[in-house]
Amino acid sequence: MRVIITGGTGLIGRHLSESLVRDQHEVIVLSRNPSNASKLPAGVRVERWDGQTAEGWGKLADGADAIVNLAGENIGEGLWTTERKRRIVESRLNAGRAVVQAVEAASSKPEVVVQASGVGYYGNRGDEELTEGSAPGEGFLARLAVEWEASTAAVEPLGVRRAIIRTGGVLAREGGALPKMILPFRLFIGGPLGSGKQWLPWIHIADEVGAIRFLLENASATGPFNLVAPQPLTNANFGRELARVIRRPYYMPAPAFAIRLLLGEMASVVLEGQRALPAKLLQAGYRFHFSDAASALRDLLSPGGAR
Repeated sequence: MRVIITGGTGLIGRHLSESLVRDQHEVIVLSRNPSNASKLPAGVRVERWDGQTAEGWGKLADGADAIVNLAGENIGEGLWTTERKRRIVESRLNAGRAVVQAVEAASSKPEVVVQASGVGYYGNRGDEELTEGSAPGEGFLARLAVEWEASTAAVEPLGVRRAIIRTGGVLAREGGALPKMILPFRLFIGGPLGSGKQWLPWIHIADEVGAIRFLLENASATGPFNLVAPQPLTNANFGRELARVIRRPYYMPAPAFAIRLLLGEMASVVLEGQRALPAKLLQAGYRFHFSDAASALRDLLSPGGAR
């Protein structure tokens, strides 16, 4: 396959590129600053783009097998000021429009577009079990996800299959949520965030990549898919598993009011959650490498862990 990845220098994009290249696929990563793409595996072709249009790279979509659209400003870095929220939204919508432009101009169109999204689509729904058929929720992240998903919808009338990945918290050694979660435990001050009752939808990086590969290669996979492990945990129970794996105490709660004072509106990322389940992914036949948090954390954090 020839696969174009936008946002390919991020955590998911790097691991996905490595997996594809290892299996002899051609990978083209679009980057606004190709000189910063040094962490990509050997064999990946990097092309410059402006993050907003198909100018300069759109011709690469002609004859490509797939486009994986992961581009978007990181929601977890910096407070959600009005300006920051504008950039978060626009970075995603501009990337989606650029992908549509490239597909429209291609005479031999890609077979599939994989469109990134997040489980924030469902909003804060307490203990409600959320599958791909559940309605969108309320709040900034839910509205963002709805718009983000819609940004590439126009490729479908062009005959291009589209799969949407509503991803949970990706667990990896070198990035994402896990290093930030570990730090308080390393300092012996780990404990629940707020009430600890909020659900934490998570996925091991190996399954994030495995699921995207599965959707790329499965010609019947269309529409939204929750990329989360089949055994979600509350924040408190996930924290207990983490403390057990790294052999640290678990007792120091972080009050919700203090988190809100520190993070402002962005506190919703850690104080709210979704009991999301990968119903469609399992039904389609995907088999998880890491279904439970204990095995995922041992793999990532124990001495001699595989990943």
